[in-house]
Amino acid sequence: MGALSDVRVVDLTQVLAGPYCTMLLADMGADVVKVERPGGDLIRSSPPHLDDPEAEPYGGYFQSVNRGKRSIELDLGADDDRETFLELVETADVVVENYRVGTMESFDLAYETLAERNPELIYASIRGFGDPRTGETDRQGQPSFDIIAQALGGVMEITGAEDGPPMKVGPGIGDLFTATLNCIGILGALHHRERTGEGQYVDTAMYDSMLSMTERAIYLQSYQGSPPTRCGNAHPTLFPYNAFAVADGYVVVSAFGTNHWRALCDGIDRPDLADAYPRPADRLEHREEIHAELTEWMATHTTDDVVDRLEGSVPVAPVQDTDAIFGDPHVHEREMLYEVDQPGAGETVDIAGSAIKMSKTNPKPRGRAPLLDEHREELLAELAAQHEAISEK
Repeated sequence: MGALSDVRVVDLTQVLAGPYCTMLLADMGADVVKVERPGGDLIRSSPPHLDDPEAEPYGGYFQSVNRGKRSIELDLGADDDRETFLELVETADVVVENYRVGTMESFDLAYETLAERNPELIYASIRGFGDPRTGETDRQGQPSFDIIAQALGGVMEITGAEDGPPMKVGPGIGDLFTATLNCIGILGALHHRERTGEGQYVDTAMYDSMLSMTERAIYLQSYQGSPPTRCGNAHPTLFPYNAFAVADGYVVVSAFGTNHWRALCDGIDRPDLADAYPRPADRLEHREEIHAELTEWMATHTTDDVVDRLEGSVPVAPVQDTDAIFGDPHVHEREMLYEVDQPGAGETVDIAGSAIKMSKTNPKPRGRAPLLDEHREELLAELAAQHEAISEK
């Protein structure tokens, strides 16, 4: 039993943002019915794939964010499939889609139409620039992807080396953070419905979400009157807070608090630095001199030496690649790697586990991603049984 085991989600989404949102719901126990257009989700064929000719042609991208869902292939432009979709909507608590503005209207399946069939429905959309229902702009209808949202939302302008070009963040945060906010909105709408019986529309835009994520840049602009820009791995108002090259890699240190600063200076045998720069304002004013001292010391020590000296008294960590992550006992003890079957391959693959931990209804991936249309007969049988139960009342 998951926290959402009594919730059914009809999932029209594809690629990353929408599927990640509905994946979070599935991990918490929701029955997520993935309605796929003819041919399936655009990322079913995306690499990486196992080097096994018998393996199902969906790869790691699709597997990771579609685990634990049921699939049915429907052409919403065909009368029979459209009716099947509407029957699914009647059984649903939530519908999620991430089409461009106007797409669902082109099928005569807009929120208002679905709400007539199911007044308690929570209808959620994820778009690049939001939906006119929640605030109309001239950008709506334009396509958007992660890099577009990161560029417009200010993320790229504040990411990268100080003397380098704007840089996108590695993970697709334009998709992932938007998806997470959409999931939160859905949960809020479900709670509201529990109290009032009212369904509603939930809208999350990628551009809006990136503005929310770059909250620091917004207040810095307001307080300072000029746009903040890139400062590498440093922090504009806290010091020391940076990555340092060591003899065999990189470590990060966050020691801007006076207690951590003094512990850092003791750990590297430089108590004179603590005495010379006792206040946060002193350290910010002289950050270049201090950074040079720390950089010189770090370069002659290994990762293990730095971590052994500082860990426990100073926030410090090695910069890990995925080999190191897979070997970290913490990751396994926290169940942050999850094995799922790869159809046809006769072996399992690892995907990221759920970062949400709950003492009673702990979320977890609930099996592999579905084959295209894998659950058609099962879902049609459920709808038929529901119709029969209604007719017998």
